[in-house]
Parts: sequence; structure tokens; C-alpha cells
Amino acid sequence: MHIEFAHPSREPHVWREHLRIGSAADNDLVLREHGVAPHHLRVHDDARGLWLEVEPGAGRVYVNARPVRERALLRPGDCLGVGECRLWLVSERTEADLAEDAPEARPEAISLRAVAGPLSGRAWSVGEGFVLGEGGAQPLSLPDARAQGRVELGWRDNALWVSAEVPERYGLRVNGQGVREARLRNGDHLGVGAHRWVIDAWTMGRPIAEPEPVAAAPLHLPEDDAGPRGEVWWLIVTAAALGLIIALLVIIRI
Repeated sequence: MHIEFAHPSREPHVWREHLRIGSAADNDLVLREHGVAPHHLRVHDDARGLWLEVEPGAGRVYVNARPVRERALLRPGDCLGVGECRLWLVSERTEADLAEDAPEARPEAISLRAVAGPLSGRAWSVGEGFVLGEGGAQPLSLPDARAQGRVELGWRDNALWVSAEVPERYGLRVNGQGVREARLRNGDHLGVGAHRWVIDAWTMGRPIAEPEPVAAAPLHLPEDDAGPRGEVWWLIVTAAALGLIIALLVIIRI
């Protein structure tokens, strides 16, 4: 995984497993832009995926323009806003990989699901092909109202491809990688400008390449911090004995 910056003069930053970001010199990635705290956030991998955690006291972090106060699950292609700095998480699949990589078999159904941007919350069946923007079923809004764009999904050699005709500053990204066109797999993350979409592929009623289930973390209860379990049982027994004694006293007085 590596990080690319909106400012083209800055070199990409490559990292593995854990990443600390902030303005202080002891961070793995140092950002000097306005609004960046000395220790602003951490990014790390675990069994559930890639996580972002905002450090206590730091300002908000924006993931695809949505504010994050504490933590968020990330995917390649996400755009992060830290202070006045904007950067992308980019997968290690190069543009050549994206052109050559293909699924083993064509899935029975594919949908394009909007996860951020003006169309967030909507989804469309790709079918034999789908177009957003000019000539398509759904307009593709861009920050510059005068700019026009088109994103097209279609099949070639039994693989799903995406291509885009948009101004260069809003260029197509697949898993964060800037491309002209690319073959797509289940779970790939597409971006154009502020738009973010995810490819959902299904076969035999289930998504292909379905991830292995992750075991849930043990439930932490308040009594776990109260001391050994034996202490809780002694409290229960003592309370029951006191209740019995009080009941006997009441009966005797009667």
C-alpha cells in the first residue's frame, strides 16, 4: 500500500502494516500543512481490514469527504483529508496489473454501488453494460458545473472493464491508482472527482471471492473490571442471606 498526494510535486509514501501521520518529526509520514496536529492519526491492519484511528485531541479526519471523529474502516482508493492536506490510499496493483488481471469466470450479476459523493446510497445493476454521465442512465456531476464526464462499464473477453472520459483533474482511479481504463474485480473501488463506487459481484446467490468471516472480539462487560468472578458470587449469596434474615424477623414480630 502507498499514499499519493493531491499536490503532484510530493513523492508517494510507501508503508507496511502501521502508519503514524502528523506534523511532528517522529511520525512515519510528516504533514506540515495547516490544521495537522503533531500526532493526528494512525492507520493499521488487523484481521478485519485497514483501520484509521484519530488520535485524542486531534482535529477531524475526512474520508471521502465524510468526517471521522474516532475510527473508520478504509479501503484502497479512499481519499483522506487531514487539515489542508488531501491524499489517496493506493493499492500495489499497477496500471499494467489492472489491465491484465481478470476474474476466473464471469459472475452471474454485478452491481455498481455508490459509497460516497453526490450519488451516495444508490446502486445500479451493470448487466451487459452501464454508463454514468453523458448518454447514460444517471448524470455524473462534477465540481466544475461546466465540465462534462462519462464513466462506462462493459464486457471484453469475459471480463468487466471500466473507462472514463473526464477532465484530467477529476481522473478515474481504481483502488486509488490513476488509470485510463482497467479490468475490474469484486470489491474494486472506483473514484472520479468526489464520486466513489464499489463493484459488487455475485454468483450462485453469493458474492464471489467472499472474505473469510472474522471472529468477533470477546464481549467486555462492566463486571469484568469489578474483580474476580468469585467476588460477585459472594455478594449475591450475602444479599440473599440478609434478605432471608430480614424476612424471618418480620415473621417473628408478626
